[in-house]
Amino acid sequence: MAEHHTILGGKVHVYKRTNSSIWQCATYLAGRNRRTTSKEDSLSKAKEFAEDWYLRLRGKLRDGELKGGKSFRETAKLYLREFDIMTQGQRSPTYARGQHARTNNCLIPFFGSMVLPEITAGKVNEYRVHRLEESNAKRGKPPARNTMHQEMVTLRQIFKTALRHGWIDHLPDLSEPYRRFTEGFS
Repeated sequence: MAEHHTILGGKVHVYKRTNSSIWQCATYLAGRNRRTTSKEDSLSKAKEFAEDWYLRLRGKLRDGELKGGKSFRETAKLYLREFDIMTQGQRSPTYARGQHARTNNCLIPFFGSMVLPEITAGKVNEYRVHRLEESNAKRGKPPARNTMHQEMVTLRQIFKTALRHGWIDHLPDLSEPYRRFTEGFS
């Protein structure tokens, strides 16, 4: 049985995993479980570390640096589950595989650890820049315009899932900045 202690009135847990000499810390704050390692084998040092860690987290929460809510990863997984169940027979298998590939290979690696309120129009733009740089480095050319469009469609659908479940109250602006508008002009 692993050792387990609580500090700060039960708000922080200090524990050892089976077959480990290092103490871990855990707390529930801003709607999420949070964990870290103390990197200590001494219980007293681990408790000191855990107390400092918890107080730093509380300070970040107070200053607005620590966001609460559902993670993008959780939302994306729910979206894929709902998509598969609700579109059976209504979408081609190729389109369904594409939704899974865009979500798992592109969107989750970039946004996965973020909570939904952290994903702003600025973060979406950072994603676009990241994809362009990554593709240029790997293939020597940017992704096709349609590829980027499909990724934004998938991202929007994931956000609509979060909206339906009440995890966010509005969709972030996903429009492409700096886009050339030529319709009606010569």
